[in-house]
Parts: sequence; C-alpha cells; structure tokens
Amino acid sequence: MLFRESAASLADRTHLEGRLAELLTENFLHKHRHRPQPSEVRSWERSVPALTNALVEAGLGEVEMLLEYGLPLTSKRADVILAGVHPATGEPSYVVVELKQWSNAYPEEDDPLRCRIDTYPGPVLNPIEQVRGYCEYLVAFNGALEQHPEWLAGVAYLHNATEFGVAGLRDVPEDERGRLFTGEQRGAFLAYLRSRLAPRPGAEAADILLQGKVRPSKQLMAVAAEEVRSREQFVLLDEQRLAYETVMSAVRKARRSHHKQVIVVAGGPGSGKSVIALSLLGDLYRRGVPALHATGSQSFTKTMRKVAGARKPEVQRLFRYFNSFMEAEPNDLDVLVCDEAHRLRKTSANRYTKAELRTGRAQVAELIDAARVPVFLLDQHQVVRPGEMGTVREIQDAAAEQGLECTVVELDSQFRCGGSDAYLRWVTGLLGLEGDGPGVWEPDGKVELLTADSPQELEDFLTARRAQGYGARMSAGYCWKWTTKITPDMSTLPADVVIGDWARPWNLYGDRSFLGAPPAPLWATDPAGFGQVGCVYTAQGFEYDWSGVIMGPDLVWRNDRWIVDRLASKDPSFTRSTPDDDVDRLVRNTYKVLLTRGMVGTIIYSTDPETREKLRSLVPATP
Repeated sequence: MLFRESAASLADRTHLEGRLAELLTENFLHKHRHRPQPSEVRSWERSVPALTNALVEAGLGEVEMLLEYGLPLTSKRADVILAGVHPATGEPSYVVVELKQWSNAYPEEDDPLRCRIDTYPGPVLNPIEQVRGYCEYLVAFNGALEQHPEWLAGVAYLHNATEFGVAGLRDVPEDERGRLFTGEQRGAFLAYLRSRLAPRPGAEAADILLQGKVRPSKQLMAVAAEEVRSREQFVLLDEQRLAYETVMSAVRKARRSHHKQVIVVAGGPGSGKSVIALSLLGDLYRRGVPALHATGSQSFTKTMRKVAGARKPEVQRLFRYFNSFMEAEPNDLDVLVCDEAHRLRKTSANRYTKAELRTGRAQVAELIDAARVPVFLLDQHQVVRPGEMGTVREIQDAAAEQGLECTVVELDSQFRCGGSDAYLRWVTGLLGLEGDGPGVWEPDGKVELLTADSPQELEDFLTARRAQGYGARMSAGYCWKWTTKITPDMSTLPADVVIGDWARPWNLYGDRSFLGAPPAPLWATDPAGFGQVGCVYTAQGFEYDWSGVIMGPDLVWRNDRWIVDRLASKDPSFTRSTPDDDVDRLVRNTYKVLLTRGMVGTIIYSTDPETREKLRSLVPATP
C-alpha cells in the first residue's frame, strides 16, 4: 500500500497541497525501487481526486482510502480499497475500486470479457471482471475476509465515460463483486457508496483488513489434480485472465469456423504461466474439448502425470513431450498447451528417432500443426541448454511462415518470491541480464534474502525452516560431475557435490527411487528430495518455500564484473562447439532459474571467497 488516509483528509491534501501524485511517486519509488509508469501517475492526478470528491460529496469523508493496495503474495495492486462500516449491519465494509480514465471502450470481437481502448495496442480485461478477480483473490488470501466474504464488494468507476461510450462492456454480468459506474452515472455511484458505507470513521475497519492473516499461496503441484480433474483452484488476475480468455475465445472461433490461431504467453519466473496452462487444460478437459499439455521437461511432465493423473490414466495421457507430435495429424487437437516453451528445440529428432521421421522439420512447426489453437507459454531468460530456442520471435516467425495470426500476451505480475517484483529485478540486475548491474538488496517485506558463509550454514538454515513446517530445497550450478550409474550394491548415495568437508549427492539420475531418495523428476516435489542437491534441470518449472542456492566456480565475481568459466561447468550439454557467448548467457540464465524458485525466501552461498564477499556487500545481514 502506498498511502492511507480518510477521504476528507485526502481531499484537503489534494486541494491545499496539490501534490498527491508527487507524494505517491515518492512512496512508490521507495517501495518498488523504480519509478511508476506515466499512466499510473496520471491516474493519481485525475482519478483518485474524482473518487475522493465523490466520497466527500456523499457524506463519507471519514471512510478510509487505501491507495495502491498490494494484493497478498503478488506484485498486483488494487487502485483503491475503501474501508468503513456497513450502514445496515454495523460490521466492517470494504469496496475495491478500479479507477479508469477511459472515455469509451468496446468488446474485442464477440468476447465482452476482453475489451479494446483506442489508445492501447491490444485488448485488456473488462474492468468488471478485473475488479471481481481482485475481490475473489482477497477473499482467498486475506484471513479477515476469508471468514467474512460478505464484507467485500467491488466496483469499476469510469469517471470520464458516458453510458454510450462503454455500453458493450455491460455484456459481462454484474454482481456485488463486479459492477461498473460511469461519470454519467455519478448520482447512482454516490448512492451505491452510501449503500455500502456509513458516514462513520473507517480507521478500525482498515486496521482489521491490514492485520488480516495472509494465507499461504497455493503451490501448483499441491492442487494440480483438483485443478485438472474437478474444479478451478486458482484466481487468475489481470493479464493471466486476459491470456486465459484470449485462448478460450480462439477455441470458440476455431470450433465455429475452423479458424487457426497461434497464441504466445510470455512472462518471467513466477508470473503464473503454468497456472494458466493448468487452468486451461483443466477447463478444456472438463468440457470434453480435445486438448493436451506438452513440455520439453522430463521432470515437469512426469511429475504432472504422477500428481495430476494419480490413479487416472486418462488424465496421465494429457501430459506429453514436445517431440511427441512428429506423426500427429494436422489440427487433430483443438488446443495444445506448450508449457515451458523456452525449452523448444530446433527439431524433435534424436538418436532414437526412426529414419523415416528424420525430416528436419522444425519442432515449433510440428507443434503449430498439431492443433487449431497452439498455445506457447515461455520465459526467454530461462533458456539454459544449448539448442533450446523457444523465443517469442521464433514462434512469431514460424506462425508467419504458415500465414497464421499470432497473438502475444505479456505477463508482468509476480506471484513467486512473495510477489516481490523488486526481488526479480534484483536477480536480473545481479546477473547482468537486465538493468544497470548488481545493486544492494533493500528488503521489501515480501521475500527474505540471506547469504551463507558455508554450505553447512546454508543447509542448517534450511533444516531449521523445515522444522517450522516450510518446504525447502538445495540446488547448485552444474559444477560437479553427476554419478549417473546407481547400482544395487551401493549402501549410500554417491556424494558428488563436494565443497571442503561438506559433501552431498546430486538428485538421483533416472526414474527410480533409491535408498529413500525420490527419482529425479520428483526431486522438487517429494519431501524426501531434501538432502540431495538439485540441478537446474530438476528445479526448472517448480517452486518451494525456501530455496538454498549454491553458486559454483562457473560464475565468479572478479574486481567489477562477473566472469563465466566454462571449464568449471560439468554440464554435458556444453560441448566444444558451444560458443563462449552462448555459455555465458546460459550460465547466467541457470542461476536466474535457481534464484527464483523460492516462494518465501532464498539463501545464497558461493564457493568462491571473492564472490561471497561481493554477495555480502549486496545483501544486508538480517538483524
């Protein structure tokens, strides 16, 4: 939250000082470590005063206004939450307000859930559905509202719009958590506010909301079976919901007129790509629409077959690999959901492929051919192996070669790492992938970040977190050889990762458990995976509460820059023919993946003394 004050006090501040936007910009910069978008500043200059004046005119000057309220465990923010007392019940009452400066908007084609604004390049989510999503999310994650969902309502206020200008938006059903008022309906809006809020102080109600216990976020694998087989488990917000509705609109069009459309959903770690993928697969499966899920990750696919398809072979068969479609009939599926699409390869052929199938056809073309609506979800900064080539541009070019429309939806929110977009920027800056280079981590109250002076200290810290009920895993850069041959006569797991007198095994190789350790595909999700060190190939695509990351000698800090030592890497996918620039990029991407698995916090250790010192200078010691 950027600011909290009563409506009357905020109105005085706005009128007398005229610097509300400046104040909020300062608070935003301090909290998020970057400047707000110009559109946000304009909203603070124009939309917030419009709402404040409406409250004062309605006689609700004592209602508390919570500006830019951060939704729990995500980087998303509600424009304003009004906190007060219900005029009929005397209980706390809250109204989530989504403010829009739009003067007109119209539905995207035949889909009112998505709408077009002339100044925006692409469709956006209907504000009625947007604010309804915020309400549902708050009820799911704020303990105070979970116990009393009736306390919460939601409204979109388009204070510059006429009824005629946005008439098409009302094709979306309105209810208590999602309704819309225009500037032309200002009188009705004031009456609505009076129906939900009494002319009494709202400070105590605001305290109750802000002190509501945050529920843990739903980890993908914990609810995967229920998501696919029974019912929706996740609340999709903003761009997530827009991506989902874009796919569903394309499916309706495809079934109606044999239309074919390629959709790309691009976003960073924790932006909700796999949540969208499972939401789509589950909804389509329950409706009987022919759809499959595919990845290039053995760990992810086998885990989904085990978790989501437990004791249900028909669900297990929904999960395939990218190279499963070499012989697929064109458009045999309605939808093919390609998750972790940054792991696409040039072709599907490998050493086991039959000679007649070695056509050289691009893997992305095979996947596009397989369905009327192929959907690719990817993060271009998670390409970690030579030969992986899943980028937005590659997919757009492949679609263009077939004369197909390609729609791209960008995800900019953060649902992992405590919802801290500041942490994600810190990681990409640290590794030199984006921004101005390494910066000092400034704790933001959303995610914890620590450094360790030894691998034993890192492991002990994670062990203590597990004793508190958290999940935890240790992972490392691929700087130690991996024993791939496990024999029955072994009495202990091979201790491959050796750092001084500390030695631990890599996660198991293969699909069988051994001596209590889970097989490689289940390392990230089976509690018995703690005690082994995971590599990027078993960690990618997964999340756990606490992440311990060991940075090996393949990436070290020297003087004023990172040095990548390709000779320190034991990754067999790096060959002599892999260019140095590619190795540099892939090693940095590897550590980005490892550093963004933790949902609650991350602790980092480097095997290199100078690098440890650099990390200590960037991560303040926890008091």
